[in-house]
Amino acid sequence: MLIIYNLLLFIITFAGGSIPLWAKRLSNVQMHSLLAFSGSFLLSITFLHLIPEAFSFAGTNTGVFLLAGFFLQLIIQRFTHGLEHGHLHTDKHEHTVPLTFIVFGISLHAFMEGLPLGIQFHDHSTLPSLYLAIAAHKLPEAMLLCILILNTQSRKRAFIYLFLFSLITPFSSLLTNALSAQYTLVSKLMNVLLPLVAGSFIHIATTIFFESGTQQHALNRKKTIAILIGLGTGLATIIFE
Repeated sequence: MLIIYNLLLFIITFAGGSIPLWAKRLSNVQMHSLLAFSGSFLLSITFLHLIPEAFSFAGTNTGVFLLAGFFLQLIIQRFTHGLEHGHLHTDKHEHTVPLTFIVFGISLHAFMEGLPLGIQFHDHSTLPSLYLAIAAHKLPEAMLLCILILNTQSRKRAFIYLFLFSLITPFSSLLTNALSAQYTLVSKLMNVLLPLVAGSFIHIATTIFFESGTQQHALNRKKTIAILIGLGTGLATIIFE
C-alpha cells in the first residue's frame, strides 16, 4: 500500500506541476484559491492527526520539537524564498536568491515532507489523510517551481527539474520506512523528526492564510470558501474514518 500511495503522490506532483509547461496562462485567482485550500487542509490534518501522533511518539517533549520545527521552517525559507507557501518572485530586480539556493531549499523541504509518510502510526486513518494533505500542498508548490524555472531555463530543463523534484518526497517516505524497520536508532530519531515536521507544516499553512492572494491579511469570498472546503475535508478524515 505504501508503494501505491507514493506512486500516486509522484503522479499528482508531476502531473500538476507540469501544467505551466502546456497551459497558456494560469489564473492568479485560481492559484490563490488552490493555495488557500491546500494550506487549510494541511493545517487541519496537522492538528487532527499529526500532532496527536507526535505526542504519542515524543511525549512531553513534543511541544519543544513543534516549536523548533516552526522556526526551522524560517531557516529553510531563507533558501526557498517562500516558494513552498506561494511566494513567486520572477522580477530579476526583486528576485535576489540564486535558483540553486531555491532548488536546494525546496528539495530539503520536500524531503522533510516525506519523513512522516514512512512511519507506522497508531491511528490507521493518519497515513492516508497525511498523503492527501501533502499531495494537495505539493500541487501548487510544484507548479510554482516549474514557473520559476521556466522564467530562466528551457522547457526541457524545467521538465527534468520537475521530474526529480516529484521523486524526492516518495523517496524520503520509502527510505524512512525501510530504515526504521531495520535500525532502532532511526526509529527513535523519528520521535523527534515527527513533531519537527508538524511544526514546519504549521508555519507553512498559517503563512499561506496570512499572505496568499490578499492584501493586508484580508479574507475575500473565494479565499474563505477555499479555506472552509479545506477545513471540511480535514474534518471528514476523522468523522468518516
